[in-house]
Amino acid sequence: MSEEQIKNLEKQFEARIARDEKIEPKDWMPEKYRQTHIRQMSQHAHSEIVGMLPEGNWITRAPSLRRKVALLAKVQDEAGHGLYLYSACETLGVSRDELYEQLHSGKAKYSSIFNYPTITWADMGAIGWLVDGAAIINQVPLCNTSFGPYARAMVRVCKEESFHQRQGYEIMIKLANGTPEQKEMAQDALNRWWWPSLMMLGPTDAESIHTEQSMKWKLKRKSNDDLRQQFIDQTVPQADLIGLTIPDPDLKWNEEKGVYDFGEIDWDEFWQVVKGHGPMNKERMKARVGAWEKGEWVRDAAMVYAEKQQERKEKQAI
Repeated sequence: MSEEQIKNLEKQFEARIARDEKIEPKDWMPEKYRQTHIRQMSQHAHSEIVGMLPEGNWITRAPSLRRKVALLAKVQDEAGHGLYLYSACETLGVSRDELYEQLHSGKAKYSSIFNYPTITWADMGAIGWLVDGAAIINQVPLCNTSFGPYARAMVRVCKEESFHQRQGYEIMIKLANGTPEQKEMAQDALNRWWWPSLMMLGPTDAESIHTEQSMKWKLKRKSNDDLRQQFIDQTVPQADLIGLTIPDPDLKWNEEKGVYDFGEIDWDEFWQVVKGHGPMNKERMKARVGAWEKGEWVRDAAMVYAEKQQERKEKQAI
């Protein structure tokens, strides 16, 4: 293909983006656009899969049968989101085995928030309320992202994440209205998860190397800083409502701007966790790789079963 032909295709592609048309897998697209989507969607899928670990650890220790069932269903939802997003990645020509290898080798990143420990039952509430709450704010704009399979996947994902957020907040309401010890446990969980939740919305716009291009291609619709401010403005009143205190002495309502001003985020901690030096980085990868290796016999059995089913169909067709 000549240079002129490529330029014409690029012009047509940019025009489609400007018209808010969805780009589909078989459409022509710049290689950088394809790679950017593989990176973002696979990072999202990895986050869903690794995100099962901190909560899965509490299924057997949930305080009632109702809580066990609800938490089990949530963890299953997260697995479904991961598989859904891996499928969307595959439409861009990358194999699932390749994506798994990138995760297990440490080449691919996942959300830094899942590298923190879950110490008490209240952490299940804090994760649902704060982590899934931040995820929703980040992901709802993606329902209008320019790549069709990703945008369509996000519609279902956001509906389920919304349910997870309400489930977590309901746990926090119960604890905040319980005994003094239960309320203290809820406050402790909020204290530990608040700042990591702000960090999970990504580095500041000035430090984000991908934001400008992603905004241009409408892969992102809002910047990291805008999403973070939206999360804070939405969550602070929810904490006030149930009598919990946001652990930020600099937090205050800015009457002029109509938003909350907040304290300085510890970005050194954020980058340490991203680089693999968080409290649970090694444990999370060890658990994930261990689950993959222990599940090999299941994958092999599924393949043999599929082959036998195919052979049976072919014999019946003769």
